[in-house]
Amino acid sequence: MNYENIKFQIKDGIALLTLNRPDKLNSFTQAMHLEVRSALDAAQLDPSVRVLVLTGAGRGFCAGQDLGDRAVEPGAKGVDLGDSVEKFYAPLINTLRTLPMPVICAVNGVAAGAGANIALACDIVLAAKSASFVEAFCRLGLIPDSGGTWHLPRLIGHARATGLAMLGEKLSAEKAEQWGLIWKCVPDEALFDDAMKMAEHFAVAPTKGLAFTKKALQASWDNTLPEQLKLEGEMMRELGYSHDYREGVAAFIEKRPAHFKGE
Repeated sequence: MNYENIKFQIKDGIALLTLNRPDKLNSFTQAMHLEVRSALDAAQLDPSVRVLVLTGAGRGFCAGQDLGDRAVEPGAKGVDLGDSVEKFYAPLINTLRTLPMPVICAVNGVAAGAGANIALACDIVLAAKSASFVEAFCRLGLIPDSGGTWHLPRLIGHARATGLAMLGEKLSAEKAEQWGLIWKCVPDEALFDDAMKMAEHFAVAPTKGLAFTKKALQASWDNTLPEQLKLEGEMMRELGYSHDYREGVAAFIEKRPAHFKGE
């Protein structure tokens, strides 16, 4: 697929997806949704890919929906926003959450509206010191979609989630780290290098074990403790037969670096 709204490359086990509408702060149009979907499908189908890095071009990560792509004027007939969520945003969030590999988000600038919640759907979020997060939906009479109402209270608690959702105030990357909304805030000039160093680490790590870890952590929100213990047992049983577990044990005993295949 020829991409016009994103950049996408796969190299050395790393899939790098860059939202590329910098003049519009990488806000989403229907065309960009389709390109992102194509890239994520390609990453999932390529057996060489063991980690995905998501970032934005220019001075912002993503400003959410491009309102000009579904413009509605006062007094005009409304648009079915539920259709937009069901066709585009919900599948995107579900894909990021269920990709069988770590997903790193490098937030290089403002992440607003759906842009903020797309970042929060990733497994590990690094943000430049100058970056910020804004749940801007309330300014338009909307709710935080793209998983915002699910991720926010789980990450930072009900009180802070409610304040961000109802006030729409800008949250700095530094405070986002302090609150536990993201993994780490880093100097602007270090963001991309730090994200790629992390990706390089994951590209040679035991990918199946990491995918199971991701799945187990997500399941824990809905499971009782006995249910979670059962799930852990099932996963450990399957992973115990994997090449990577045998290789990890052998490398530990032989005091050498492990050579994981990601299987």
